[in-house]
This record gives sequence, C-alpha cells and structure tokens, in this order.
Amino acid sequence: MASKNLTDTAIRNAKPRERVVKLSDGGGLQLWIMPTGGKLWYLAYRFADRQKKLAIGRYGAAPAGVPLEAARARRNEAKAMLREGVDPATHKRQMKAARSEAQANTFETVADELLAKKKREGVATTTADKTKWLLGMAKASLGPLPVASISAGEVLRVLQPLEAAGKLETAKRLRAVIGAVFRFAIATARADTDPTQALKGAIASPKPRHRAAITDPVAFGGLLRAAGGFMGQPATKAALQLLALLACRPGELRHATWGEFDLDGNVWAIPAERMKMRRPHRIPLPRQAVSILRELYSITGHSATALAFPGTRSMLRPMSENTLNGALRRLGFEQEEMSSHGFRSTFSTLANESGKWSVNAIEAALAHIEPNAVRRAYARGDYWDERVCLMEWWADYCDTLREGGRVLLFRHSSNSAPQSSR
Repeated sequence: MASKNLTDTAIRNAKPRERVVKLSDGGGLQLWIMPTGGKLWYLAYRFADRQKKLAIGRYGAAPAGVPLEAARARRNEAKAMLREGVDPATHKRQMKAARSEAQANTFETVADELLAKKKREGVATTTADKTKWLLGMAKASLGPLPVASISAGEVLRVLQPLEAAGKLETAKRLRAVIGAVFRFAIATARADTDPTQALKGAIASPKPRHRAAITDPVAFGGLLRAAGGFMGQPATKAALQLLALLACRPGELRHATWGEFDLDGNVWAIPAERMKMRRPHRIPLPRQAVSILRELYSITGHSATALAFPGTRSMLRPMSENTLNGALRRLGFEQEEMSSHGFRSTFSTLANESGKWSVNAIEAALAHIEPNAVRRAYARGDYWDERVCLMEWWADYCDTLREGGRVLLFRHSSNSAPQSSR
C-alpha cells in the first residue's frame, strides 16, 4: 500500500505496473491503477463480518469521471450508511435498479398502456381518438420523463400555453387525461402521487357553454326546409336530415356502417363501442328515415362494412363534425344559432313540451343513462314500444313543421314556394 492522503498530483504521476497498484486515501478509499492505465476508485469495507468493496467510478474530471474530492464525499456517504446498518453496495444496486425502472416507466409508456387498456374495455372510438390526441400534446413535453418524478410545475407548463391561447376547455380536458395517466401509474405501483391534484384552480376554468339549438317550432321548420334543399354532397344532406329525425349524436351517425341498419325491420342498432356510455343502443327508424337511407344506400352502400357517411376525400374515413356544422353555416345558420349536436336539444324540448310522451321514453331515445343508481337498477327496459310510436310521431311532426312553415312564409305567393324536400 502507498501512503495515505492522496493528492491529484500524485494520482496523475502514478504509473501502471504489471499488477494492480492500490493507492490508499484512508478510511477504506482506494485508487486502483490498472495495468492498462485505468484509474478506478473503490471503497474497501466490512459488512456483516464480510470483507466487501464498493465501486465508486473512474478517476477524472466531472461529469464523466470522479475527482478526488468527490470520491472522498462518496466514501463519507457510504460510511454513514454503514453506521445505519445499510450495505452501500446493496443500496447502490437498488438505486440503479430503481433508476432503470423509472427510465422504463416513462409518462409515454404508462400513457400508451392506459390508452390500450381503454380500447380493450370497449371505449368509444371517438373517445379513444380524442384521448390519443390529448395524450399526444402531453407526451411532447412529459413523454420521456419517469412518471414517478413528474412535478405539478412540469404539468402546469404543459397547460399554460393552452390557457394563454384561450383554449380553456382543451386545457381542462388535458389536465383530466394527464391525471388519469398518473392514477393508472399509482394503481400499477409506478407512482405515488397525482400532481394534477395540486393544480386545481391553477388555470382558468372554461365558462359553461350550451350547444346552440333551435327550439322554436316555426324556426325549426325553416331549418328543416333548408336542410331539404341543401345542394352539397348527398351524404351531408342525408346526415342533416337524419340528425333531425333520429335525435342521435353526430358522432354516432357519422361513424355508422351499413351493417348497422335494418331497413326492412326499421331499426338502427348501434354497437356499444361507438356509444358514449359504451352500451348498445337501438333507434326505431320512421318511414321518412328509411326513405332517406334507401336513397343514400344507392350511393355509399357498397358493403355491410362500408361507412354510410364517408368523407369526401376517402370512403374509408367518416365525414367530420365540421362538415355538418359547415353545412349549417352554408345554409345560413350561425354558430350561436344551431349546431349539429343541437338537433338532440330540439327533439328533447319539443317532445317534452308536447306532453304526449313519458320522460323515460324521451331519455331512452336520447340514450341517456339514469343518474340514480337505484332507479337504474329497476328501470331495465328501453321503452321500445313507446319509442317506436314516439319516433313516428316526431318524424310526422317534423313534416308538419316543414310544410306548415312553408304555408306561413309563402302563403301569398305560390310561385315563390321552394320545391318539396320530401
């Protein structure tokens, strides 16, 4: 053994020999000069009556190497562990394993697992697509970070650009999706906390917005006439007319395939994976809807798996909701006046105001879930017979509004009346 209390000069001047040369700095800290010229730090110590050694690193300047003072600091840390009854070598292996596990369990890894889990559980395609889109924004910054080490501040920095751009609803949904990733990480023992919980109130909340809807019968009759006279794509025109007749969600209609429609049995069966609440839903088809679908079938009905309402660029992709809202704008209805989702509000309002139908049948027609768990347990029927009559009445009522509106608006001039859309 060489003398204690090493210096950088002594270390630099130390020459390799045929065998390993061990230079001691005291307290078990040793610098091994390898025959190849390498200079490695080790700590010699005893633990549980056994002689052991701890590899500290290669001598050299930080960050790649370990200089003399840093080696002494690590020696002192190891000595403190020994006084607490902790084996420094075991602790080092555990920390290395923890770092490897953290690097493997990044935010992106956990997020991808969560999305795959939701898809296996049958989440609606539209919901999965929105979740994937939101996670894409989060992964741009958080993706490579170990999920267990992400702080609330790091999450906030992802949300703040959306807040600054006035996209408050997107920021709210993104925070919720990020929180779901952390909760999944906690459930799978890869994180201890959800930092999004500390962000409540940290960003501005979006003001509640009701989807625009026309609920005045006369005004709705004008909308029905306009939809019947739409001069754009046939699938877009049919979609507008069917949204009015069936009170379905726009996404349910846009993604519909021809195999879901039984035009002889007058039923549209929507599978659970495409429903918002992930429960299968049937809609009675009144004769007016069947007539529209039969005409559209001659255009897009290539097979049972074909989309009934494809986009203009590809028959394999559904038309977008922007297409439907854009059609309403072309017809002269402003964003604050009517939306594609607003047809459901129109149906709900006018059907309830008629006093002819039970609330339960109307809610079932809208595929709403009873919020009271006890009532839901007992109300297992879908009120099908009443709903068949309801949808027939609604379609006839729409005809009345459309025709009645025409008489009201054009009763003084038969030449000015538009052509019938029936």
